[in-house]
Amino acid sequence: MKTTKISIVCLFLVFGLFWITPDSNSQDVKLSRQERKEVRKAQMAENFAILDSLLNAKMFVLEADYLQDNYGNIKPVLSTLNFIKVNGATGILQTGSSASIGSNDVGGTTAEGRIGEWKVTKYVKSLSYYLRFNLITQIGNYDILMTVSSDNVASATISGLGPGKLTWRGHLETLNNSRIFKGQNTI
Repeated sequence: MKTTKISIVCLFLVFGLFWITPDSNSQDVKLSRQERKEVRKAQMAENFAILDSLLNAKMFVLEADYLQDNYGNIKPVLSTLNFIKVNGATGILQTGSSASIGSNDVGGTTAEGRIGEWKVTKYVKSLSYYLRFNLITQIGNYDILMTVSSDNVASATISGLGPGKLTWRGHLETLNNSRIFKGQNTI
């Protein structure tokens, strides 16, 4: 009988050890509302500084999650196929779809060219940027008006020589972190 009691006690100890998680001894510190607000404010200020270096270095990609036409219709899209890439003095505008094959072999249009006029305006109070630049390509000249906030929400409205406009809504990525796939240039 003594061995059964010891076996039962050992069995309970083993099961008890399985219930203890590695985090059970850690102390969870709950931040107050004011402390969370201060942490968020510091993160936004740091993001604002990072965006400043990205925009002024002209080394970023706006990966679109949504496209919006000039009538306000919004369509969710693949960010790997719908993007605006700026790499120094060159840039790429691309729309694409996984459902069809377009003139760029990814269901849309790809315009690659050189960047003309470039103007960045910084709004410190709202921690946001306003960017305006031109992209000169073989299929047309495009004016791009972009707004970027420090929480990495970006939108860019593209207008060409025609009456229509298209707005990319998404987020900015560095060139190294971007997951885009460029189709063939539309000629």
